[in-house]
Amino acid sequence: MAQPLDFCVFSVLVTGSNRGIGLGLVKRFLELPSPPIWVFATTRDLEGEKTKELREMVCRYPNLVVLQLDVTKPESIQAAQKEVEKCVGEGGLTLLYNNAGIWIFNDLQTENAKDTMRVYSVNTIGPLLMSQAFLPLLKKAARRSPCQGLSTSKAAIINMSSIGGSIELLPSWHQHPMLGYRCSKAALNMLTKCQSLGYSADGIMSVAIHPGLVKTDHSPVPEISVEESTQGIMAVLSKLCEDDNGTFVDYLGHRLPW
Repeated sequence: MAQPLDFCVFSVLVTGSNRGIGLGLVKRFLELPSPPIWVFATTRDLEGEKTKELREMVCRYPNLVVLQLDVTKPESIQAAQKEVEKCVGEGGLTLLYNNAGIWIFNDLQTENAKDTMRVYSVNTIGPLLMSQAFLPLLKKAARRSPCQGLSTSKAAIINMSSIGGSIELLPSWHQHPMLGYRCSKAALNMLTKCQSLGYSADGIMSVAIHPGLVKTDHSPVPEISVEESTQGIMAVLSKLCEDDNGTFVDYLGHRLPW
């Protein structure tokens, strides 16, 4: 899929972007013909080996800022928000991409409270806390944007969901139950729908995206590469409009059932 040529955003923040899909998205934004003025990539460990490639990219891209961020810790979120605000000022944050996520391979018999709470804290509560913390900056971006209606070029929250959270489809249940993960993504879909109703009056779009079954370090059923997924996501982001607010789509732009 060709890179979209008409996608312009002032600033974007991608959580969990030291590897996998998050890192791929950061690369796609930096490679745009008209890249964002600010691209914020986040990682829990700034000095870790898994963040090496991201650290090296900072030398090549002056508009890239790497931030330490743990989406399960409110104090970490607030610290990151302050750093972003210093950079973007009155321009605000155009696009918040809640990408950070984890999964644990538990079924109905092995699922437990500790694992469920851990998965929910990253996959569901993390995006909620991030959206709350960065809402003032998203509102600033929306107010200053010349765009009419809702769009990702104006202000948007994109929540990285999964087809595994579709209650209607429930794909690969017998092979990969992943109970806590599925429930956390179904809850994230509801959060997205609620955000679409609560934030649209402020000019902020909210959409849930399934990135495809991507080949990453822990993928149970790899089907496509990170490059295919992220290129598709970028094309979808560039075309989202007001009618897409509060929807659940995949990396090719197809609507998915809740």
